[in-house]
Amino acid sequence: MAKRSSKRKRTSKNIPGLSKKILKVLRNHPNQTFNYKQLADVLDITNANGRNQIIKKLATLVKSKQIAQAERGKFKINEEVNYYEGVLDMTTRKDGYVIVEELEEDVYIPQKNINKAFDGDRVKIYVYRKRTNKKNEGEVVEVIERKKLNFVGILHLNDKFGFVEIQNPKMYTDIFVPKDKLPKEAKNGLVVTVKFEKWDDKDSPTGSVMEVLGEPGSHETEMQTILIENGLPHDFPKEVEEFANQLDTSIQEKEIKKRRDMRDTLTFTIDPKDAKDFDDALSFKILENGNYEIGIHIADVSHYVEPGTILDDEAYERGTSIYLVDRVVPMLPEVLSNNACSLRPHEEKYTFSAVFEINKKAEVVKNWFGRTVTYSDARFAYEEAQHIIETKKGSIPNEISLTGKLYDTTPEIVEAVLTLDSLAKKMRAKRMSSGAISFDKVEVKFNLDEHNDPIGVYFKTSQDANKLIEEFMLLANKKVSEFIGKQEPQKTFVYRCHDEPNDDKLAALENVVGKFGYKLNLKDRKSVSRSLNGLLKDVQGKKEQNMVDTLTIRTMSKAYYSTNNIGHYGLAFDYYSHFTSPIRRYPDVMAHRLLQRYIDGKNSANEEEYEGRCNHCSDMEMFATNAERDSIKYMQVKFMQDHQNEQFLGVISGVTEWGIYVEIEQNKCEGMVRLRDIKEDHFEFDQENFAIVGKKTKKVYQLGDEVYVTVKNADLVKRHLDFNLVGARQEVEV
Repeated sequence: MAKRSSKRKRTSKNIPGLSKKILKVLRNHPNQTFNYKQLADVLDITNANGRNQIIKKLATLVKSKQIAQAERGKFKINEEVNYYEGVLDMTTRKDGYVIVEELEEDVYIPQKNINKAFDGDRVKIYVYRKRTNKKNEGEVVEVIERKKLNFVGILHLNDKFGFVEIQNPKMYTDIFVPKDKLPKEAKNGLVVTVKFEKWDDKDSPTGSVMEVLGEPGSHETEMQTILIENGLPHDFPKEVEEFANQLDTSIQEKEIKKRRDMRDTLTFTIDPKDAKDFDDALSFKILENGNYEIGIHIADVSHYVEPGTILDDEAYERGTSIYLVDRVVPMLPEVLSNNACSLRPHEEKYTFSAVFEINKKAEVVKNWFGRTVTYSDARFAYEEAQHIIETKKGSIPNEISLTGKLYDTTPEIVEAVLTLDSLAKKMRAKRMSSGAISFDKVEVKFNLDEHNDPIGVYFKTSQDANKLIEEFMLLANKKVSEFIGKQEPQKTFVYRCHDEPNDDKLAALENVVGKFGYKLNLKDRKSVSRSLNGLLKDVQGKKEQNMVDTLTIRTMSKAYYSTNNIGHYGLAFDYYSHFTSPIRRYPDVMAHRLLQRYIDGKNSANEEEYEGRCNHCSDMEMFATNAERDSIKYMQVKFMQDHQNEQFLGVISGVTEWGIYVEIEQNKCEGMVRLRDIKEDHFEFDQENFAIVGKKTKKVYQLGDEVYVTVKNADLVKRHLDFNLVGARQEVEV
């Protein structure tokens, strides 16, 4: 007995996580050195055994180069090893990943190691030594730059303070608001904007309520929420509006003399019927040699928006116009976007033009770029131009007429539209044969009543008239970028870049579409392009079309702006830029300025400055796209609220461990059937086959299967639909 007792006394107990604890102290004090006694004091280790463990761990950490011995017996963190910077991408599970350019794979950050960083923040991380077959794992050690400071959430009030429950599912903490940071109009349960101010040693960050948005779920509140959540603006500052309103927007003879006068050339616009700004027009003339002179005329925004002005600063900060379901948040004030820079019919306008001589084979013989003055002879909606293409006649019936009345357009315009359509089809065919990928994804649109409530859903598809405009805009964008990109010495320019798809994503797509009987050839670049085009064509009109279209788009790399040209994979262009929409995209404004600079024979612009601007515009485009997607989702949920007792046929569009996603065929609204809500059996996730399988019945619901569902819950605040599963189509319809 005594012998066993003495043996227990000699047994030493290891301190759990000692390496991490030591590293944390040293990382938190990167400019200090510590000996083992100081570390013991900080870690509250008071016994000799614990201090001996610290001494041994210090030796191990020095050997692994995680720490350095600054002088005899004194240690500090080794900042040259395993420290990286990157952007934190939080998940809804409250953990995250940091995207680090130098590393092949993202670094996983468990929730306990997030250390007060938020989604999208630029952070410094420490990456732990990778164990065999384990993913990179790390810890946030510093927040370098906050992505945003303003958040949206629901205010909960107590007598002496409040806290805001943030609506974004990637946010893992509430924000505490002291009483003196609460405006008088802030009431319990309202949606508010809260500004993050600090996060000291308390459990929650501290902030102040900046704006009260309204009742959760109300239309205007949710639209404002979508903009603020994505860090996007809404109203223009008063001083910007005043500056824009004071601009001289009249057409001056003095300015006309500096430009190519094309007012006598037949010119017209083709746009959506509800468009308010017309930033591009086409001109058409038959030349004596039988070729065609075709002008792509773009609103000369850069004539009015000059560098260094508050108007330019505001346009740059916005980066893009934002198209929500019920509104447009423009990049430029209305006096420019809808008036001075809009190529409205029967008005003279300053334009920036790309003018081409094109032969009957749709080959460009000559090109000219420069500032012009134009006169728009007519305005057409896509439906009207499509009618001309289909009937080969100029009589526009009242049911598609913009005025609602039957009218006849001129024979010259009919000839121009038909010729442009013929040339566009030849240009498109050449582009496809070169490896371009044809994305004609169905767009979901809503019919809204006077209160902006959705009363119907319709789908917008691309027809010949849309493709006509698209091809000539692509031509202008391509040729402008070639004109500058091929100059020697090389000049700084803003390119629209699109990289080749990632091999892993292509393999994943191949696996999914294989479940529907489709095959992909991933042998080389041309095979991939042909194969993807074949897939997109084969699924047209099928129940799985929208899902396959969406998955294919997600497989593609994201397009972005850069001064470093890598070409555009999706369009199969070696050179490509954005030149044709300066009313709604700031990169086009930069392209206009740079083009004029080089036409004038000036030296190359500062590449570093323009690359920074490109990065900003790419970010703003992404935020705007997210907001547009959120507004569609909100409207879909709102639409389905009124159809809770109806049964809908849908297709299984996604399968996860917690449920199946179902997209309703007649309106493209997508919702989730949670596994726990399926009462007929206990279903388990079969990851390999994109399916769920009943434990007792062995019944299978698989990706692409048609099923009937009803609406269980339509949550406007979370913009989420929950469905009840009625059953497989073949069972329900028996």
